[in-house]
Amino acid sequence: MSETVYLQAGFILQSTQYRETSLLLEVLTQDFGKVKLLAKGVRKLKSKTAGVLRPFIPLYFTFTGKTELKLLTHTEIATTFTELNGWQLYCGFYINELVIHLLHLYDPYPEVFAAYQQCLLDLTLNANLQVPLRDFELILLESIGYGIQFDYDNTKNKPVETDKYYQFFAEKGVIEVENGRYPGWALLAISARNFSDDRVLFFAKSLMRLVIDSCLQGKPLKSRAVMNQIIKRQ
Repeated sequence: MSETVYLQAGFILQSTQYRETSLLLEVLTQDFGKVKLLAKGVRKLKSKTAGVLRPFIPLYFTFTGKTELKLLTHTEIATTFTELNGWQLYCGFYINELVIHLLHLYDPYPEVFAAYQQCLLDLTLNANLQVPLRDFELILLESIGYGIQFDYDNTKNKPVETDKYYQFFAEKGVIEVENGRYPGWALLAISARNFSDDRVLFFAKSLMRLVIDSCLQGKPLKSRAVMNQIIKRQ
């Protein structure tokens, strides 16, 4: 990576207060993947930067440094955007957590960046928030090498059949089982990214949770816990 990077497109995934006036930022960038930045003095009362250093705002970042932690020297809003509200906001924090936990620092994932941008837009446009979440999860998993063949049973060397039932195993993928949880027709729809049927979304949510939990290796997701608590209260 070059010593200084100018006006790199990106989104803040997470910010943490550092000392009295600074912030530590985790940022998803277009060309460098996930990076860590130190934003010095941005919490001062007269700071003009603090107001834009928030998640889900498309920003340009200029940063410099030779160590893993880079120094943020300039930031500006990249383009117009629509604020996330209500459940959209919680969904945004969820995809941020996935990126934080599953991407390595300074590994470029341009397809993930593009999918992240699209997911934020779709969350503001789609009445069913499950659709953009499932789309993003599938692209993210494929990009980091955890893509699942939902339309093929590798143990039996044959395609998934509409009228059969299957179970998911982390090491083997989907396997035909007599009393399996996932019907073949739903797996084929998930493979084709066809989420027009609410029943497919139901199975996709359950299946993606299993796959993601396997990738996280026991790491809990705070956003998921918060959403579950809100659902229970309602």
